[in-house]
Amino acid sequence: MSVEKLGRLEKVELRDIWEKEDMHFTPWLAKEENMDLLSSTIGLDLIVEAQEKDVGPFRADILCKDYASNNMVLIENQLEKTDHKHLGQLLTYATGLKAVTIIWIASEFNDEHRATLDWLNDITDENYNFFGIIVELYKIGDSNIAPNFKIVSKPNNWSKSVSTAKSKIQNEDLGETKLLQMKFWTTLNQKIDEKEDSPVKPQKPTAKHWHTFSVGKSGVNLNLTFNTKTELLGIEIYIINDKSIFEELEKDKAEIESKLDVKLSWQPLPNRSASRIKLYKENCDLYDESKWSEYIDWSIEKLEKFHNVFSSKLKTLD
Repeated sequence: MSVEKLGRLEKVELRDIWEKEDMHFTPWLAKEENMDLLSSTIGLDLIVEAQEKDVGPFRADILCKDYASNNMVLIENQLEKTDHKHLGQLLTYATGLKAVTIIWIASEFNDEHRATLDWLNDITDENYNFFGIIVELYKIGDSNIAPNFKIVSKPNNWSKSVSTAKSKIQNEDLGETKLLQMKFWTTLNQKIDEKEDSPVKPQKPTAKHWHTFSVGKSGVNLNLTFNTKTELLGIEIYIINDKSIFEELEKDKAEIESKLDVKLSWQPLPNRSASRIKLYKENCDLYDESKWSEYIDWSIEKLEKFHNVFSSKLKTLD
């Protein structure tokens, strides 16, 4: 195609598509395919629980759960520039709830409101997360109008994970293995963040044997696992409770394995609601930190390949 035939990206006014937040934008956002887009943008696996929902004395535009942590996620929507009223609502939510992620979506952010979210992410512990998201609409010529979410403020995962690890060392007896798991996932996150073009969006590291990433579909996680007993580092597509997704993916087993250039372990787990598709790297010793660079390079390579192959496949499923 010649350069002369390229179209021009045009911005569309939000109110031209969504006249009212509660009647138009909120129901649109709550649809699975649109929530998947938001989930992919921020790196959380969001499942909608309710719209315009009372949460104790509060009322959230959209109430979600983060599958990785099972914590509440409250979404506040504005189809205009951020204001003090909505900031006050966010602070009220954070004050009244023990563990929560708050996502503030608006057409534009005042500098002071963005700075406030950054400050809240700096001073709060891992139980609280604040995201500032700008929503935009674009089209090219007579094409369909496309939404775009842009992050303007997000949790400082690196500093938080370090302070959280120190706090847990002081207050809990996690043991050497748990602390090493936290350190390994934290180091992995840092390496991913250093890559500007990586499609993988890491979540907050925890002192567990698994680490979760978004793959762009609700109810499906992209996980890394580290089994210290068997010395197996693994990557998996973990389908939480919909066997039909596993069955549809398995129909394309040959194509998927060809694109990944590996043989996968297809595990339907008939006695459980979940199922998984997994790849293992053997002889991985978590306690040998001199090998971590090798393990992390393998993890990032496989994460990006799995994300690219499976996210495109999952988008074709109903």
